[in-house]
Amino acid sequence: MENQEVMVVYSWTARAGKSEELKAIYREVENQMRSNEPGALKVQCYFDDTSSKLVVVDLFLDAGAVGFHLGTTAAGHFQDLLEIAVPGEFLFCGEVPDEMKQAALGMGLNATFATGIFGFERALNQ
Repeated sequence: MENQEVMVVYSWTARAGKSEELKAIYREVENQMRSNEPGALKVQCYFDDTSSKLVVVDLFLDAGAVGFHLGTTAAGHFQDLLEIAVPGEFLFCGEVPDEMKQAALGMGLNATFATGIFGFERALNQ
């Protein structure tokens, strides 16, 4: 399956007093992805106030779009994020080449790479 969409689901837990700063960084990330990453199809952020955890769901056109994101927007914010939050598990869902897996692991991410095996998508009438 070539050019398969890749979904990345991950979380960051804000350090004490840093929740608003974490949300602000992700507003910047979302704006940059919207403006500069045509391969970024969808970005959704969720926040759990009880645990100060930000959960992010990114959907990319393909692994190339993920690589572009990691090398641009993500790289530009990663160090700032590490100063204010603790990364959780990163789930890469879809076809991800070995070199991208190594790059993610090299960044110190707790990453899981799962290829698609079955499922369906329903189009809703709007």
